[in-house]
Amino acid sequence: MENTEEHKPRLKPIIEGAESLSLGISMVVAVLIGVGIGLGLKKLTGIGWLLWIGVAIGIAAAIANVYKAYSKQYKEFEQLAKDPRYNMGQTIGKDDDDED
Repeated sequence: MENTEEHKPRLKPIIEGAESLSLGISMVVAVLIGVGIGLGLKKLTGIGWLLWIGVAIGIAAAIANVYKAYSKQYKEFEQLAKDPRYNMGQTIGKDDDDED
């Protein structure tokens, strides 16, 4: 007897879930590392505003992580939009303003 059940990848949903989870974790870690850098600079130099420089660096790194994840997801969406199975007869870039 043949196994008629399709072989679905078991690890793909787990990997996709881990990538989504890792975005949140990477944001928190980026801010914490920035705060750590700021505290280290403050203790080394005694200048209080260097803590805020570290916080700003951490927030900027978190925003960069979100942008990278967004870019990756947008590229995957564009590939799906070009797939004939998903575009429902519509073409990308076609304007619907032809009605006058």
